[in-house]
Amino acid sequence: MDMKPEYASVEELQPEVAELIVSTLELEIPANEIGIDDPLFGEEGPGLDSIDALELALAIDQRYGIKISSEDEDNETRFASLRALTHFIQTNRRK
Repeated sequence: MDMKPEYASVEELQPEVAELIVSTLELEIPANEIGIDDPLFGEEGPGLDSIDALELALAIDQRYGIKISSEDEDNETRFASLRALTHFIQTNRRK
């Protein structure tokens, strides 16, 4: 069975992923204020940390059926920005 993404583009999935970040981590910024290319970690953007990444990985598994190991060397790239995370989810989602 051919599994096609439910969304036609990263841009269409991006608001849902931004809302998942905000709601999961109980951020005090609106989801639409997370810039698609802003870094998710560090001084810019929402300023997430490693604990946030673990919580977010669990939420991604629950929502999209994507398991993300904390020891995966690609995590820095996957969680680099909202665009990178959305693209990763879009291409790997099972739900």
